[in-house]
Amino acid sequence: MIDRMAKLRATTISVSLDGYMAGPDQSLDNPLGVGALDLHQWLFGTKSWQASHGDGVGATGVDDDFAARANENIGATIMGRNMFGPVRGPWPDDSWTGWWGENPPFHHDVFVLSHHPRESFSLDGGTTFHFVTDGPEAALSQAVAAADGKDVRVGGGASAIQQYLRLGLLDELHMAIVPVLLAAGERIFDHLDGGPTGYRCAEMVSSPAVTHVRLVRD
Repeated sequence: MIDRMAKLRATTISVSLDGYMAGPDQSLDNPLGVGALDLHQWLFGTKSWQASHGDGVGATGVDDDFAARANENIGATIMGRNMFGPVRGPWPDDSWTGWWGENPPFHHDVFVLSHHPRESFSLDGGTTFHFVTDGPEAALSQAVAAADGKDVRVGGGASAIQQYLRLGLLDELHMAIVPVLLAAGERIFDHLDGGPTGYRCAEMVSSPAVTHVRLVRD
């Protein structure tokens, strides 16, 4: 049974004007899909993102406020296999350990949704990756236990977010709507029988770069 005192949150999800959060032809050279890197420029320049991924020097303001809030009270992360890496099908070996190097920015347990089993492994900084093959609800149950009273973040990609939207388990969705048209790729609200239901817009704030929209479950 899942402890619903813990919230499941999708945060800093960058979405194009036409609804795409990933571009077409994802690959090792284009992990976000062709053209989709432009969706995340608003985030890369913030002080909060630079603190965990870069040199610590970045801009403050509206965008940084949302970036900082994204990490508040997060005790575990769930992600889809496509977000973890470009390898498809059965794991050929254990050489791929994610896009983030030897010290990933998570510093907690990360649960990867997969159809193919793989042993858990740990990297520097307290990040341990687990591979869950028995569905999104099982992954959430394990993540809630690992978070130990804190919230759980679902990082993406689109398919992972859609699974939790269909199950009615996503408590909060923060999207940064970017003035870019991708025209192809993975749309965040596909495969939902018309769109998400049971949510209301709790916040909408614009910066010079993007419009932040925060949906919460009724």
